[in-house]
Amino acid sequence: MMDIEALRATLRTLVGEAHVLTDGDLTAYEQDWRKRERGRALAVVRPGTTEEVAAVVKACGAAGVSLVPQGGNTGMVVGSIPDASGTQVLLSLQRLNRIRAIDAANLTVTVEAGCVLQTLQEACEKDGFLFPLSLAAEGSCTIGGNLATNAGGTQVVRYGNTRELCLGLEVVTAQGEVWSGLTGLRKDNTGYDLRHLFIGSEGTLGVITAATLRMYPLPAAQLTAFAAVPSLDAAVQLLGLAHQHLNAGLTGFEVMGDFALGLVRKHFPQQNVPFGGMSPYCVVLENSDHESESHAREQFERLLEAALEQGCVLDAVVAENIAQARALWHIRESIPLAQAQEGLNIKHDISIAVSRIPAFVTEVDALLEQHFPGVRLVNYGHLGDGNLHYNVQAPDGADAEAFLRDQEGPINTLVYEVVDRFNGSISAEHGIGSLKREKLAHHKSPVALNAMRAIKGALDPKNLMNPGRVLSIE
Repeated sequence: MMDIEALRATLRTLVGEAHVLTDGDLTAYEQDWRKRERGRALAVVRPGTTEEVAAVVKACGAAGVSLVPQGGNTGMVVGSIPDASGTQVLLSLQRLNRIRAIDAANLTVTVEAGCVLQTLQEACEKDGFLFPLSLAAEGSCTIGGNLATNAGGTQVVRYGNTRELCLGLEVVTAQGEVWSGLTGLRKDNTGYDLRHLFIGSEGTLGVITAATLRMYPLPAAQLTAFAAVPSLDAAVQLLGLAHQHLNAGLTGFEVMGDFALGLVRKHFPQQNVPFGGMSPYCVVLENSDHESESHAREQFERLLEAALEQGCVLDAVVAENIAQARALWHIRESIPLAQAQEGLNIKHDISIAVSRIPAFVTEVDALLEQHFPGVRLVNYGHLGDGNLHYNVQAPDGADAEAFLRDQEGPINTLVYEVVDRFNGSISAEHGIGSLKREKLAHHKSPVALNAMRAIKGALDPKNLMNPGRVLSIE
């Protein structure tokens, strides 16, 4: 039988007594970001170096105790908190927060897993570079969590997911060994690319402790436009025109349903949301230019002229300065917060081929209204890369908690069945965690699931790394 106090004493010796938490308010570590679940940790351990992480992993492995790695605890799928058993060690990586090196010639930055995303963005910008990963939680999410979930965000259309931004990793394996692959090489054809196993694995194969990431030169100008469009088909048409007119300068393309924007108007009336109620959808798009602001503005003007002429835009505004651009982006980023103010909801983070999104939304909208009359659809997301946050709010006046409890299962089944018919994915950027684990078993190919289980069994044969997440292990 495990000697809990002996393990806690060992952990205190390894990382220092102040960094092994067992008493007091541990809500920040034990409750998931959406406040759907609360776990209980045997201990919260906060190592300060990669060597300390390795030592903690070895000690827990010797005791047969499972670990749950955690960064900023901003995940959406209940994947980074302990279960309720009180037998798991919560491994917080927030003290591993250094930026180790910026290599200007190689256009790379090497950073530890606990570094907050916004801190990394600001450090790169100070040296004249862009780190393009951008998402609503960037003030609190960490690089390790971004990598573990292969986070997306608002600039995937130009720069790709976190996976595309990563050139190397440092990882502590389930056996407590350290794999250092922080080379920063763009070409390394020497066998299996191990970094891609750990990116997106949600801490189930090992603990990411550092990464070497791509940087880009800062653009000379970034311009933002906000446009009202008559339909989702028109939004897709506008995206095609944006690719033609802006080329690689198109760095963001977000779509927002009018009900989603209406929640921002309702709960954050101080925000000036353009085109109130004049169209079913609006789009915010960004053009980054490496020549000049005047060149970027000329490109936008030509794009919007063509869009107005073809009828895929009803009206549009272009930000005149950085403050206006931030205000337009803040509208988009406020939708999840406004939705939370409105009450509990059923979230879907799905991806569909861009060309098929209008047909998908038409079909699912109709099915939900048929089977769940009165539901309100908070539809918004990253149209540029085919990722929708297609969320379902309870009917107006209904008990939101009861709606979530009683209808989440049936609604998820309906939505995900249509996602399958459209050859999409039930998780675009949030991951699987424990929330979607059982759904994954029904929507992933058995061949793929068997391969994933084989990898898990090979790298973590004792199933001690974040068990119960992503895969069901018999």
